[in-house]
Amino acid sequence: MITGLFLSVFILAAESGGSIIDVDPGVVFWTLITFIVLLFILKKFAWKPILTALDQRENAIRESLDKAEKAKLDAQNVLEQNQVSLAKAEEESKKIVEQSRQYAEKLKEQILQDSRDQARKVINEASNEIERKKDAAFDELKTQVAEIAIKAAEKILKENLNEEMQKRIVNKYIGEITKN
Repeated sequence: MITGLFLSVFILAAESGGSIIDVDPGVVFWTLITFIVLLFILKKFAWKPILTALDQRENAIRESLDKAEKAKLDAQNVLEQNQVSLAKAEEESKKIVEQSRQYAEKLKEQILQDSRDQARKVINEASNEIERKKDAAFDELKTQVAEIAIKAAEKILKENLNEEMQKRIVNKYIGEITKN
């Protein structure tokens, strides 16, 4: 409809014998009327839907930007939380390693102390056993020496002393050996 109107204005201008560049008041009048009618039609039917579509598009873009900003802030918060968690985990792992090292050191010291105590115990038991064996050997040696002395004394005394004197001397030597 509008293109037909422009076409008719153009044809009228061409039929009147003028050029396109010439200003014709009738053409100007009809051009203004056509422009006003076009504005009215656009305002009545197209302007509101276009503005509504533009507002909807603007709101959608604004919401997308807001969501993107919120997502960016959320991502930063998650990143910061992850960094804090990582720092805590590293600190905790250092504590665990230090505690494990201290525990291993204490365990090592305990094992060494137990080994020393066990060695002392074995040495003490061996010393006691050696002392018992030495005492037993010494007692046996005293008994053998006493027997040898008695036999030697008996032979000597048989030749020199009587029986009563021999008993007295033997008892005296046995008493001295027992004291030592």
